[in-house]
Amino acid sequence: MYAKTFSGPLFGQLQAVYPEAEAIDRTSTNAWEDANFVAAVRATGRKRLIIAGLWTEICVLFPALEALAEGYEVYVVTDASAGQSEETHQIAIQRMVQAGVVPITSLQLLFEFYRDWGRKDRYDDVVAISRQHGGAFGVGIEYAFAIWGAKEGAKASPA
Repeated sequence: MYAKTFSGPLFGQLQAVYPEAEAIDRTSTNAWEDANFVAAVRATGRKRLIIAGLWTEICVLFPALEALAEGYEVYVVTDASAGQSEETHQIAIQRMVQAGVVPITSLQLLFEFYRDWGRKDRYDDVVAISRQHGGAFGVGIEYAFAIWGAKEGAKASPA
């Protein structure tokens, strides 16, 4: 879905996971300054936000600090965001942490949601995400599959 102004298209990978989602078309670099965005967040009724964005020092920092100031518990997925440079990324993270934002990585987040290898309902999804995006952990899964003789896509416990 393409936006008419600044925000541009919703990334295809996100649209594939959430096909019913519509981009909130906005012009501000700070999403929290957009009334439609804030209304959508408030409509969820949730007080804990997980934020990632294209530019840590802009797209992530500004709404994270404002949501925090409004009483939201804010988590920032640090390895799912990037800055114009490593320095701008790190300084933005430091500033958010000093304000009370909780930094978290994508793998930590995945396993906070999943928690238990015994949960077979999402096992294949978690293994696939871990293999593709889990860094050393994903390599460990590949190694475990090789050791156990598991075939591609086969069920094997990596723990």
